Amino acid sequence: MLSPLLFTPIYRRYLWGGHRFASLLGRDLPAGEDFAESWEVVDRRDDQSVVATGPLAGRTLGDLVTHHGRALLGRHAGLTSFPLLFKFLDACRDLSVQVHPDDDRAARLDPPDKGKTEAWYVIDAAPGSRLWAGLKAGVDRESLAAALREGRCEEVLHVVEPKAGDCIFIPAGTVHAIGAGLVVAEIQQSSDVTYRLHDWNRTGPDGKPRPLHLEAGLEAVSRFGPVDPTPLASTSSPGVRRLAACDYFVFDEVTPGADWSVGGDDACHLLAIVGGRVALDEAWGIPELGPGQTVLLPAEIGPQTVRCVGNAGGAKLLHVALG
Repeated sequence: MLSPLLFTPIYRRYLWGGHRFASLLGRDLPAGEDFAESWEVVDRRDDQSVVATGPLAGRTLGDLVTHHGRALLGRHAGLTSFPLLFKFLDACRDLSVQVHPDDDRAARLDPPDKGKTEAWYVIDAAPGSRLWAGLKAGVDRESLAAALREGRCEEVLHVVEPKAGDCIFIPAGTVHAIGAGLVVAEIQQSSDVTYRLHDWNRTGPDGKPRPLHLEAGLEAVSRFGPVDPTPLASTSSPGVRRLAACDYFVFDEVTPGADWSVGGDDACHLLAIVGGRVALDEAWGIPELGPGQTVLLPAEIGPQTVRCVGNAGGAKLLHVALG
């Protein structure tokens, strides 16, 4: 039988990154102030989550999907790769304005890929921080194109001033950008096809402007109008609020109070701790889990009890299931 899976994070260093994975998530980071992304769960070609502890240490997520697909995925068995990517982002500068293609457009690429629908959960928001999600009402493809070519991009973008705990659901084809001062958790389709529409007129590490993808990006825009934080919906499970749900994933915020049961539905479940500390059944031999740690619960291990540690009611989790 498989056991709960902890993976070694994969860091991505970009010009907009920072060092708050250390201060907010307790990470021991090397020197540098450009740690932009921490990929927690990924199975994408050469980018592979590697099991960090236990009898499967050193095995990749892709290897587990291939050789233990039924045990890992349950009723979703038969997939050729794990379909989602979960990451943390530390935005100390504004990210570029971008758009991702949908499944149909991505399938026509060479090599073919998946579309990228995603959702952001705001972990921390510095005062005055912003993000851009969708377009202002009335902006169509032609007016967006004109604004991009005339350097007026920000005039047509819908601005959101988020707070910690907000969730913003970004379907593929939506123009968007994460702003400086935000630390977010992101769940997305396992795709990395990004079209950069605007980069705030800055230069990359080589001193040159980073390339834009205006033609492909404008063609990929398929959703117009503004996007605001999603209203959190109560569920049948006490302490669980629905952040987003789509064909690809279900995304929840969980404040378990004391104990919370998850699994037992012939599917795998991903948990990310964003507050407090929790523990799994001590039989697994896994230490307590704190902020910034993630665990993937294979389908075959059945229902699991997540127990809050210390201050009762102080834990907060993000829960992801396959759609």
